[in-house]
Amino acid sequence: MKTDKALLELVRETSCSLPEDVERALRRALRAEKKGSPAATVIGTILDNVALARKESTPLCQDTGTLSFFVDERLRRRIPREAVEKAVREATRLGYLRQNCIDASSGRSFADNVAPGSPVVHYVEPRSARPGVTLLMKGGGSENMSRQYSLPDRELGAGRDFEGVAKCVIDAVRRAKGYGCAPGIIGVCVGGDRAGGYAAAKETFLQPLGRRLRADERRLLDAINRLGIGPMGLGGATTALSLSLVSRARLPASYFVTVAYMCWALRRRTVFP
Repeated sequence: MKTDKALLELVRETSCSLPEDVERALRRALRAEKKGSPAATVIGTILDNVALARKESTPLCQDTGTLSFFVDERLRRRIPREAVEKAVREATRLGYLRQNCIDASSGRSFADNVAPGSPVVHYVEPRSARPGVTLLMKGGGSENMSRQYSLPDRELGAGRDFEGVAKCVIDAVRRAKGYGCAPGIIGVCVGGDRAGGYAAAKETFLQPLGRRLRADERRLLDAINRLGIGPMGLGGATTALSLSLVSRARLPASYFVTVAYMCWALRRRTVFP
């Protein structure tokens, strides 16, 4: 019973309350924009929405997204997939999640958000001394803006080096424009196979914002923000709030650059049931 309540509260909190580090990043972005500008107005509205959603326990966004649960493998027996599905059903019934799951073949809606592939449940190696469960919610609009490249890319003039990687990242963000609900958070994986690249790029969203960026990450983030796309594509100094870059081993024949785009609503939270 305690575990059931903890999982339900995890879904509610993740859906309705933006993490503190993400909210701080938005407030820093607001200070960086010209007062009274469209960019400042957009970020101010976002922050108003954040406060209201938290107060009313309503979803931050109508698109409550793909639910990816990362469960410490030490909790496998205590928290089987069925326990996660039960929490998702109850959260949907209570309105913390939108009816957001559609059968790709028939178009039929799954009213309780439980279906093959939904929710996504990963049993992962321990990340801390205390076993926990982390939920990441990623909306479809930002997911549509994620891209994968295979280098060399003649169209971009991108080779198998950092400059080539940078061209891919800049191209992905430029193509996203405001459609990914900027300011975004960018996860980049260099290497791996196609599936592993996306998984690794998305997992960077589990890292706290505000950490000290490496020189290569800072260089990419600065280049993105010089594009001037700005919040919701209306122009401004903040096109992305943060960027993380990871690398994975690759085969000699392949050199993938995977760019995972997350909207400003980086919804993730961890509980220790």
